[in-house]
This record gives sequence, structure tokens and C-alpha cells, in this order.
Amino acid sequence: MADAYISPSYTVAVVGAGAAGMLAAATVSESLRDGGFDVGRDVRVLMLERNDRVGKKLRITGKGRCNLTNDCDRDEFLSNVPTNPRFLYTALAQFSPQDTRAYLEELGVPLKVERGKRVFPVSDKASDVVDALYRHCRELGVELINKKVTGLHFDDGGVCGVKAGAEMIGADFVLLATGGCSYPTTGSDGLGHKLAASAGHSIEKICPSLVPIVCEGNICSRMMGLSLRNVRLKVVRCESGATVFEDFGELLFTHFGITGPLVLSASAHIPDLEAGKYEILIDLKPALDDKTLDTRIVSDFAKYSNRDFINALSDLLPQKAIEPVADLTGIPYRKKVNAITKEERGRLVSVLHGLKLSPVRFRPIAEAIVTKGGVSVKEVSPKTMESKLVRGLYFAGEILDLDAYTGGFNLQIAFSTARAAGGAIAREIKGY
Repeated sequence: MADAYISPSYTVAVVGAGAAGMLAAATVSESLRDGGFDVGRDVRVLMLERNDRVGKKLRITGKGRCNLTNDCDRDEFLSNVPTNPRFLYTALAQFSPQDTRAYLEELGVPLKVERGKRVFPVSDKASDVVDALYRHCRELGVELINKKVTGLHFDDGGVCGVKAGAEMIGADFVLLATGGCSYPTTGSDGLGHKLAASAGHSIEKICPSLVPIVCEGNICSRMMGLSLRNVRLKVVRCESGATVFEDFGELLFTHFGITGPLVLSASAHIPDLEAGKYEILIDLKPALDDKTLDTRIVSDFAKYSNRDFINALSDLLPQKAIEPVADLTGIPYRKKVNAITKEERGRLVSVLHGLKLSPVRFRPIAEAIVTKGGVSVKEVSPKTMESKLVRGLYFAGEILDLDAYTGGFNLQIAFSTARAAGGAIAREIKGY
């Protein structure tokens, strides 16, 4: 079947109706409406979404609670962006975390700030954010077609539409907001990178970020299901002994290794993970120095002086951690604690302050929260998010080579880049 235009053509086609896509479409329509245009008559703004409903990935963000931004200033925000932070300087100036909060609250989504300045809906429902954005798009006259875009069309150095199935949908401006490669069941399976590559764009190496870590050995599997709070995790490069990451927080042991907020943040600092390259140290008692911890152990051992070593650790450790920690000390299980030497207590202190794990690889990118890599920002205008290679082609969100740590920073990147792109497209249409 030959390609056929859907008539009449659209002014703007936004590919992807996630966080970035919906905010970009709304921004275009808001600006045009405020400029006196009749959206739906004078201009037509279209979102194309391959799923049967919008915001599928946004709905599961933050375990369904939606950590949608971080209530910090620009400098602190950029310090949490390890990849191309300078590119975001202007976009964040145009649409800051505080602007995101005001925007969503104006749409009827009350927000709250939790530990680490993380911003959530008061309802703890990501669906409230999705519904508010989509409702706003509809009210502004944005149209939606549930079709998968499989190609771009170009004419005279510019984009002129998208291919969806057997149909060609004409558009003066095309904005790609398709996401990265994480959580492919939500639709972000890397198709956007292929579309960008077809336009001549360079795609920086795709790999997982904010992802669980696989460790060798059986220590983690023996503690599977154990969640620890208030522990310190350090990642050390074996060859140099340099610390590449160190922080305090929560982690979870699994059958394959470790996950949880602390681990996901650590993963963003390890671009080249392979067996033997790094060592992970977990401080199970970071609030106690060596001397204080030894005093605590002496007290416990006095309390349980007639018990075997293996049965005298229940006040010090969760049940699932007792045997793995005991094994690492080399102290016999059945040795009476009143016979344990100072040197042996020292080994226990060392293990408690530095439980060693050997990371070997990341879990698959499908399990990552965000994608590291994507469309090279060297080929995109930081002020407008327009392609420097193809006129009328814009980008927003995770499709770009931008990623940040946990805490709401990645969604804010989506919102800020979408706002910049949507505003720039509207200005082009209005002619100023």
C-alpha cells in the first residue's frame, strides 16, 4: 500500500504521550492560544501514542507514587546530573522545579515535599499527574491518535511528517518524546533513537542507569529479601583503590545481588562495570565508630556469655544477616562468646563496617529506571531542543543523552526539555 497523507495535515506532531510529550503538546497549545490562535482550527497539535493509553511509564514512576521533581535550586539540581549537565542550564532557567510544582498544582494536583526534597502528589498516586496532564491537553485542543510511529519524512532539509503504519501524517514540526530503552513494556523500547538516527543524529552508547547490581557469590542470595535502612555503601575501583561512590540510605538484598535507592544511585557512577573491576563495601553500623561498636559487642557477649557465637548476634543483626556475617568473620559458629578473643571481635567489627560484595554486571536495561546515552546533545540546541541537523525536528526527555540520580531529577529533565521545545515550536509558528 502506498503512503497516504491523513488530510488535513497537522501543524505539530508530538511522538510519545508520556511526561515529556504531554507537557510539550500542552506548552505549544497554551502559547498559541495565548497568542490568539484557535487550536484545532488555525493550528492542529497531535500526540501520537503507541499504547492504548497515555503516560504508561509515568503511571509506574516512583513505585506508582510519582517522584516528579526535586525542590532544589539549579546548582544543586545540576550536581545531580552526571551526564551533560551544562546542556540543561537554559532549560532549567526557563522551567525550574519550582515552576513544575506551580504548574501541576494549578492543574489541580496538590503536592508535598518529602525527605531529600523529593516532590510527590499528596495523594501518592502517579495516575493523578497523568490524568491532570492529559485532561489539560484535551482542554487545549490537543488531538490524540493511538498509533506507532515507524518513520520520519523529510523534505528540503526539514522534517515534513511521520509514518504511522501505512499512513503518512504530515506535520510542519515533529517532536520526538519517545523515552529511552528502560521499561520497554511501557513503549520506551529505543524506537525513538532509530528515528533520530534516520535523521542523521548520532546516538551515544545506550546502557542502563539507576539499575540493580548483580554480585557474585552467595552472600546476597542468603540474605534475599532483607531490606536495610541507614547503611552506608561505598564503591571502590579495585585497581586504584579510589572511591567512586559513597552514600547513606536504604538497600535490598535479592537472589542476584542488591537493589534499592542507594544501589540505584551507585549504579549511575559505574559506567564500566565488569567482574573484578569494582568492590562494594556495606557499612552495617555507620553510626558507630570501631571503638563504640566493639564496646557494644562486648556488652552483647556479656549478656549472652554462655551462648554459642552464632546465637549471640540477634541484638546486633537481622536474622537473615547473622550466618553470612558470621561466616565472613571466620569465627566458629559454636565457639562460646565468653571465649572469643579481642582479635576475633576486631574481625567482626571489620565485617560489620565493611561487608564486601563483588559486583559483576548490571541487571538488564529493561529493569533500569532510566537510560544512559541517547541522542547526542552536541547536535541539539540547548535553548530550543531543535535538531541542528534537520529543520523542524525537536527532542524532549529521555531520548536525549541526559540522565540523573534518583530523587525526581530525571522527570524534571523531561519537563524542562519539553517546556523548552514546546515554547520554541510555538514561537516559530507565531513568527517571533
